[in-house]
Amino acid sequence: MSQPGHRQLERFLSTHPRLAVLAGAGCSTGSGIPDYRDDNGEWKHAKPVQFADFLRDADVRKRYWARSFAGWGRIASARPNAAHTALAALEEHGFVERLITQNVDNLHRRAGSRRVIDLHGVLDKVRCLDCDLITGRPGFQRRLQDVNAEWVAEVTAVAPDGDAALSRSDFSSFVVPECPNCGGILKPDVVFFGESVPARRVQEASDAVSNADALLVVGSSLMVFSGFRFARIARELGKPIAIVNRGVTRADDMANLKIREDCTKVLPAFVERIAA
Repeated sequence: MSQPGHRQLERFLSTHPRLAVLAGAGCSTGSGIPDYRDDNGEWKHAKPVQFADFLRDADVRKRYWARSFAGWGRIASARPNAAHTALAALEEHGFVERLITQNVDNLHRRAGSRRVIDLHGVLDKVRCLDCDLITGRPGFQRRLQDVNAEWVAEVTAVAPDGDAALSRSDFSSFVVPECPNCGGILKPDVVFFGESVPARRVQEASDAVSNADALLVVGSSLMVFSGFRFARIARELGKPIAIVNRGVTRADDMANLKIREDCTKVLPAFVERIAA
């Protein structure tokens, strides 16, 4: 950890050992899950489905579930990378009070982090919007397969939420199963664009920032308000902010420290130092 920015991060973490960590898509790119935005904060994919459209239009739900059905394999087969394991190690060494993740891939927990707040939910669960029944995604994936055995499409690209760009655009024949309990609308147990993060979850994350010595942002551009709000909270409370992200972020002008590098390289280097 010899570069000047790395030494600054080491001093920051040593001075503020009780961290609230806010993690974004940049943590998961090393696991083969693409991020939404480029280094300039611009969209790299088509914008995700809006919650209001999903709720209102059965054709939108067919399109979403067809693309998610095709892209689920990439999410299900992903494995934690060095950034995930480094954050789990930081928690084990007492540096991480809470880890607030914007990601829905569940890789932080699979890497060993325990003090996780899944701000946007997790893709491996499916929720009924009518009766609130929660079921596992692997089982729902099998149901999708059973009722769409003849449906085939080539995946051309995958987004962080498992939504896949496909070689076909006609989804009229795709069948979406209903809730087995009440016949209601099924949706992955994640927060869609245009949908509010549950208030209790926001409060839990806000409390984590309030109780920490500082906020560490890792792999997030903070372009979405659901994450950016915690940088604002930290600033309002006078909590120092450090950011490790390859590109620009919405909170660069708030940061006490900004390291414009890949978190999968920076964080493991710090863990090696404290474990030595």
